Amino acid sequence: MPVKTQLRWASAVMIVIGAGHLVLAIVLAWDSHARWLDQGLWASVPLMGGALDNEVAFWAALGSFSVPQILLGWVLWHLAGRGVTVPAGVGWVYAAWCVLGGILLVPSPFFVGVVPGLLIVSAARNSHERSRG
Repeated sequence: MPVKTQLRWASAVMIVIGAGHLVLAIVLAWDSHARWLDQGLWASVPLMGGALDNEVAFWAALGSFSVPQILLGWVLWHLAGRGVTVPAGVGWVYAAWCVLGGILLVPSPFFVGVVPGLLIVSAARNSHERSRG
């Protein structure tokens, strides 16, 4: 598989996982999010001493890794389009994070994240081999 295709698939999976997580978390905790809107958003989720359901709703949605994951996927997509390969370390760390998350939170779709991580590693290796040979 060409490097660009590998990185595009990796980024697409990351974007779908991040967006899916964000949407699902917002839908499942809609009551808390609606309350934030009613309160005017400012300090709706206090750092300490707040309602636990508000804190859980925040950390499961907007405070989770879903938004940075969408951004990382978008950056990968952009770089792939320019022919820039991401270092293999990014893929290894992402895959390891997903394995750890999957082990700690069973059942969960965390393990799906191993796919884009390994695609990034493979793309980096293929790019390195092409540049050497």
